[in-house]
Formats: sequence, structure tokens, C-alpha cells
Amino acid sequence: MNSARISTVKLGEKGPLVGVQGLGCMGMSEFYGATDEAEVRDTLEHALALGVTLFDTADMYGCGTNETLLAPFVRAHRNDVVISTKYGFVRSVDAPDDWRIDNRPEYIRAAVERSLQRLGIDCIDLYYMHRRDKNVPLEDSIGAMADLVKTGKVQWLGLCEASAQELQVAHAIHPIAALQSEWSVFTRGIEQEVVAAARALGIAIVPYAPLGRGLLTGRTFAETLTAADARQQFPRFSQANRLANMRLVEQIEELAVPRAITTAQLALAWLYTRAEQSGVTVVPIPGTRKRSRLEENVAASGLRLTDAEMAHLDPLAASVQGMAI
Repeated sequence: MNSARISTVKLGEKGPLVGVQGLGCMGMSEFYGATDEAEVRDTLEHALALGVTLFDTADMYGCGTNETLLAPFVRAHRNDVVISTKYGFVRSVDAPDDWRIDNRPEYIRAAVERSLQRLGIDCIDLYYMHRRDKNVPLEDSIGAMADLVKTGKVQWLGLCEASAQELQVAHAIHPIAALQSEWSVFTRGIEQEVVAAARALGIAIVPYAPLGRGLLTGRTFAETLTAADARQQFPRFSQANRLANMRLVEQIEELAVPRAITTAQLALAWLYTRAEQSGVTVVPIPGTRKRSRLEENVAASGLRLTDAEMAHLDPLAASVQGMAI
């Protein structure tokens, strides 16, 4: 691939300047099978060399171990990386499958301290509410997050999977730099109301699972999953739905071949093109542990699709079988 660094964009009107593609780090610690930590370290370093500066984690990934894994890299490059992490999901090592959501101010204050300690830093760049606990008023939870900015523990705030109304309410309490939501050629619910709200408020969108948790990397991908891979349990990857979804992936492959690019690159190009059509800033965070996949994904950041290609792909989401997770 071209060794040139990727371009940069700003998260929100007053947020950080980051590479136009970030790196999702969840799979480096959990859910997608065994990890080679030496390979992970090499991938992180190579990502930064290519201009990837936004590295995304959460306190629930590996029950905290993902933050710990990233800590040496973040500290070694503290002035060059933007580290984002999240609070909200509550899990424990003793009961990792017992999940709940907590947005209480006292929980937020404790959660940020734990993340700071695991990361080994004194300020988190971008701090997300991972999911909303509707029993806690946004005024309380966003107010507590705003206090973290005032005390210097956090620089910028974000929300995950928020509705248009939640974005508006939260942004009125304290500026929101970024919204992290699932968005891909196969998952497009965000386009109904949320994208327009983000555009109006000047909030950047950080799409997670832009490659459909790997499904959009090629029609043979689902067949390569190991028994330990959590995606084996996802409805979209079930044997009942796999065949139908692979036929849709074939249509993406058909467009990729004449361009001499991969299926994954075309799927990412769709997202960048759709964002430009919608007038919003996007920084997708495809996750990978492999240097080769990283290079493939980053190379797609400068690709755009034609109107005819977009029209060909537009109906696919309506035909996808099974929930994403």
C-alpha cells in the first residue's frame, strides 16, 4: 500500500484532530479468540506510523484488561495518540456474562479513576457513555461527565448509540465531540434521524463495526471463525442466516473486483462516501489485530464510490438476515 499518512479530521467543533480512520481495540483482548500480544504491539505501532491516532477501548473489554494492554503503547506515545475509553457496562471477572448498565454520577466518578489507573495516564482524551441507563437523567450523568472535564480527568465527551433526542439534550448540557454508533453498508438505522442530528450539532460520528464484525471482509469469512469466537453466537452469523448474507457480500465483491480492491475496502469506501453525502464527519474504527488487515483498511480511507456503485449497494441493508449481535 501507499506509505503516505492518512488525512486528519476534527472530532466535533472543538474536539481533537485525529486520523480519518481509527483503530478499534476490543478484539485484542476478548470475544474474537486468542491474541498474540507481540503481533498486537506491532499492529499498534504500525497504525500510528500510518497516521491512525484514535485508539478505541472500553473498561468492559476484557473486564479492564484491554485498557491495561494498551497502556504501555499509550504512555510511550502520549502526545501523538488520542485514547478513547468508555464507562457504562458493568461486568466482573467472576461473572463476565452478567452485564448491566450504570450511569449514576457516583459510578462514573469511580469508573474514570479505574480507567485512568489501568491506562497509567492522568487524563482520558475522549470519554464515552457506553450505553444509556434510562433510569438516570441525562442531566445527572452528562453533568458528572462535564465535571470530569472541569477537573482535568477528561478532555472531550462522547456518547454511544444515542438517539437524536439524547444527542440534543446531552449537547445542551456539555458539548459532545463524538457519537459512536454502528454504521455500515449492512447496518444503516443511524441514517433515519441520528445522522441529521449529529450534522446539525457539529458532532462527529465514529462508526464501530464498519465491516460488519468481519462479515463484510468477504464471503468466506464466516467459515473461518473458531469455536471460541463470540460471533458464532450472533444471529447474523448463524448457519440459518449465513448463506443469505453471503449472497449479499458477493454483490459487494462484484463491485470490488473491477476496482482491484478488496471487499472490505469497498465497504469502507461506501461508508466514507455515504458520510460525505450526509454532510457529517466520520472516523470509522475497524478492529484488527493484524498488520496486513490494518494496512488494507487504512488504504480505503481515500477511496470514494460512484453514484452508480452507491445505488447498487443501497438496497443491501434491507435484505440482511439476523440481528448484528
